[in-house]
Amino acid sequence: MSSIMTNSAAMTALKTLQATNAALETTQARISTGLKVGEAADNAAYWSIATTMRSDNKALGTVQDALGLGAAKADVAYTGMNSAIDVVDEIKAKLVAAREPGVDKSKIQSEIGELQNQLTSIATSASFSGENWLSVDSSVAGYSATKEIVGSFNRAADGTVSVGTVDVDTSSTKLFDASGTASGILDTNFTTTGGGAVTVSVSDLDITAANIDETDLDEMISAVDGAIASMTTAAADLGSTKGRIDMQNDFVSNLMDSIERGIGTLVDADMTKESTRLSALQTQQQLGTQALSIANGSAQSILSLFR
Repeated sequence: MSSIMTNSAAMTALKTLQATNAALETTQARISTGLKVGEAADNAAYWSIATTMRSDNKALGTVQDALGLGAAKADVAYTGMNSAIDVVDEIKAKLVAAREPGVDKSKIQSEIGELQNQLTSIATSASFSGENWLSVDSSVAGYSATKEIVGSFNRAADGTVSVGTVDVDTSSTKLFDASGTASGILDTNFTTTGGGAVTVSVSDLDITAANIDETDLDEMISAVDGAIASMTTAAADLGSTKGRIDMQNDFVSNLMDSIERGIGTLVDADMTKESTRLSALQTQQQLGTQALSIANGSAQSILSLFR
């Protein structure tokens, strides 16, 4: 039935054109933003997941920064420990030289004193970002021998989050402890059993003290050698810690990349697909416009029947 009141063909063509225009707007938005899910209205579930994972990735970026800071602290401590080992080696050599009968022990002690000052300087200088793992004061309020380095950010299946740490025990790496307990590797006291019977540490031993004999010197050499062994173990531990931090840093970096790829799978637009769809929709839009024009013109042809 032909009617001038209701143009069914025009209404159908208009609906089709409106649907095409809406799809075209969606496709153009995806192409301009690069996202198929740009807001919650596009896909609430995917948008929620992507937003949460982006937030977690930002937290992992901070973890990477913390790991870098921790690696620097371990590296500084290792460098200081390695330098201190070289100095203690020199002290050991001087003590062995002092065992030679007839040597001037006062001159050797002068050299040992300078080496001891160097040890103090090394331990004090081995500080990074306000933390020193070689020279500590365990009497300070809140002191803890265990240093924590933020190493991970975890989200459980139920949505709860937690922060993991890499723990470093500095009780085995400290060279000096200013608390007065003398518990560092170099300031721990020992007592010789020779004629001198002195109570000293590696950092303040004195071979010119009264009645020092070969037994005292041998025990000093043995104590210094033991300190070198402890420092070597501490240096190895610091190296292992640095290696673990580096491995964790690499893991966090790879994890961030994986999360980013996962987010992209959920919300990124397939630009090849959207480009093809854009061309098709533009063609449909042109055809829809022509169809609507034809449908609107059909009512005019009815007038010819009344001429």
